[in-house]
Amino acid sequence: SQEGIRGDAPETTLELSQEIELGGKRSARIEAAQRAMDVAAADLQDAQARLRGAVMGAYYDVLTAQERLDLAQAASKLAKQAVNVANRRVRAGMVSPVEETRARVAATGVQVELAQATAELEAARTRLAANWGNPQPRFERVKEPVEAVPPLPELAELYSRLNDSAQLTRARREAERRRAALELERTNRFSNVTVSVGAQRSDEYNGTLGLVSISMPLPLFDRNQGNIGAAQERAYQAQDELNAVHIRLKSELSQAHMRLRTARQQFELLRNDMLPSAQSAYEAASKGFELGKFTFLDVLDAQRSLFQARSQYLSALSQANQAAAEIARIVGDGSAVIPSATQP
Repeated sequence: SQEGIRGDAPETTLELSQEIELGGKRSARIEAAQRAMDVAAADLQDAQARLRGAVMGAYYDVLTAQERLDLAQAASKLAKQAVNVANRRVRAGMVSPVEETRARVAATGVQVELAQATAELEAARTRLAANWGNPQPRFERVKEPVEAVPPLPELAELYSRLNDSAQLTRARREAERRRAALELERTNRFSNVTVSVGAQRSDEYNGTLGLVSISMPLPLFDRNQGNIGAAQERAYQAQDELNAVHIRLKSELSQAHMRLRTARQQFELLRNDMLPSAQSAYEAASKGFELGKFTFLDVLDAQRSLFQARSQYLSALSQANQAAAEIARIVGDGSAVIPSATQP
């Protein structure tokens, strides 16, 4: 700065000032920022687990739609054969024309189901591809996983791993961040010191003077009581939320474990009993139809029973894997494997 610019003896001053934070403000501010980073990292972990579960659900929707389309295509092929066979039998006088009409009606219904199955598969493929950012799917089919049903861990073991949950970790980090914010507000009660050094040059005396100053505001009426009180209440709230999240996650973990156990039981029954029986009945009806022992409607009923069994099988498989993915999300385990899709 310069004084007396128009005078005969101006004075020029050069001064440097540095504010020195007192009361641990810097360390408290760094701690609060670090806790905020921890909260963001926990949010990322939870988002990854949720995305994993969404992809697995969409994957099994595609798998079920593929199965329905395969069965609908097989039914369409049989329907055409049934109409031709019924037409020949009517011309030969072996059956009533009503039999041909029934075969044509059934064939029309099969074509409708084929169109629906095709549309459902396309929609399921689009939903699955959207999870990784593709507006249109670049794959034709997905493979059924070799290790179909996930194992059933002990519930006590899962409870012991609950502290690794992304949501619980996030709630814990948030409580720590709120406590750090409270400590930061407490440090703001203390005033900072500003230290200044400099030199002053006077042309009148033709000399240079050294300058040193120390300044500190006096907080006579403001001790930051309002901000400290608000931060204290937010810290209490975060601790209550942490306790609530722990109770909720423990309940969700128990329910997911029960769903996995039930889905595994259904899967075993369907794979070992119902599905082989339905497959055998369908193969017998198809062979009998070719030999003229069964009507097309008999084959269609057997095929629908097979599709129902396959749908229940895939549904149990999907429920088991989604329950396992939910357990992995709750306990914070990122080891769940997403089955792969095959390129055309």
